[in-house]
Amino acid sequence: MDKFKLEYERKKSGISIESLCKSLKMSRSAYYRKCNGKSEFTQSEIQSICDILKLKSPMGIFFTEKVS
Repeated sequence: MDKFKLEYERKKSGISIESLCKSLKMSRSAYYRKCNGKSEFTQSEIQSICDILKLKSPMGIFFTEKVS
């Protein structure tokens, strides 16, 4: 999860953290825990974030390609 890309996309969309959390029915503390890797976003939360921020794909933010 790339919290910096998520933050960039959120700001680019003009959506406040409060508004995003309200739409996700999530507290700010839960949102920050998930952004900081303490817990994970669920599949439905990822889909909702993509819908709210009008993202075409969650790949660049929520999933990264690991190369070994």
